[in-house]
Amino acid sequence: MRRVVESVVPRRLGRPFRWLLASSWVSNLGDGFALAASPLLVASQTHDPTLVALATLLVQLPWLLFGLVAGGLADRLNRRAMVILVDCLRAGVLLILAVTILGGAINIALVLVVVFVMGTAEVFANTTSATLLPMLVHRDDLAIANARLMTGFVTVNQLAGPPIGAALFAVGMAAPFLAQAALVLAGAALMSRMAVVQEPAKTSELRADIVEGFRWVVHHAAVRTLVLTILIFNVTFGAAWAVLVLYARERLGMGAVGFGLLTTASAIGGIGATLAYGRITRRVSLGNLMRIGLIIETFTHLALALNTSQAIALAIFFVFGAHAFVWGTTSVTIRQRAVPTSLQGRVNGVNNVASFGGIVVGAAVGGPIASAWGLTAPFWFAFVGSGVFVVLIWRQLTHVAHADAAPAPDDVLAST
Repeated sequence: MRRVVESVVPRRLGRPFRWLLASSWVSNLGDGFALAASPLLVASQTHDPTLVALATLLVQLPWLLFGLVAGGLADRLNRRAMVILVDCLRAGVLLILAVTILGGAINIALVLVVVFVMGTAEVFANTTSATLLPMLVHRDDLAIANARLMTGFVTVNQLAGPPIGAALFAVGMAAPFLAQAALVLAGAALMSRMAVVQEPAKTSELRADIVEGFRWVVHHAAVRTLVLTILIFNVTFGAAWAVLVLYARERLGMGAVGFGLLTTASAIGGIGATLAYGRITRRVSLGNLMRIGLIIETFTHLALALNTSQAIALAIFFVFGAHAFVWGTTSVTIRQRAVPTSLQGRVNGVNNVASFGGIVVGAAVGGPIASAWGLTAPFWFAFVGSGVFVVLIWRQLTHVAHADAAPAPDDVLAST
């Protein structure tokens, strides 16, 4: 058992990281329940497509409204305490929702409010928790530490959580939300075991803090390139994935189970990448991994635009899932290495606004494109747009390759 623990979480990463990892995995399992249970709850209260779409929008909207504020507060306040407080508030909202369901007073208006509140809480919790890792492990270990965090996200949030959440919902509408509340509280308890020494931002005004973070991103070539890349690629990704369920049903002939298998194939690809990530990063530089990832994503859109086979589609999603894991882990590692610890929150905020803003814009254009030119048109749009951007940004990726020239951390962990 000790050998297994050592291989999964090497001792050199430290005990505080193990508490962070445990907290992340437990909380992600609860959030995975909600991935299935929340849409089911919405559908149980309304069949209006507009309201169903509004629920999806209310999950993404808080990132645009509060992403920068969350980043600024993460650099001003005690980060660990902020995550614990927000998780306790999330658990409280979930308990109120469960009591309302059990009391028979649930309605679509209340569900939409809860979706927005939970989405807002997630912005503050996720933005802040992402700033803790550079305070816990040495910068040379950030890649493997991020890989372990991403492993939990892929396995428990995307793969295990949704089917369990759906099964609990079938037992009782309140069950998955009660379970999620318990897991969120457990995650907060695990987070409380860490002891971190933090130097908050010295600026007197939150607005000035946010402006400072934005300016830092604009003037740092590597991070600016990463933020611009995630913005453009999420526009193209969002356009294609906005019609994915229709593409799977009408072009590939997949039913609900088949569509679910696409997500499963992607998650399995991600798990495969977790097993190989350490070996990959020892042989390929982070900058080259980013280049390879851009090429894979670009040609994923082309392959889907041309494909009509269910089996080939599953293979494409397997490869895409592996790419998404490697890309996500690599990009956050490069950013954490390059950004001073006292600016991690604000830079994360800028990156999150770009990331979710791109998805929202892409989803907004994907539907009209499909209506005008057919279901494969968004995938052709994504392929051409991604390809042009890769050509334009290719030389700028040199900055990313040199992002390892990072300043020394300005916050220090007090190990426990």
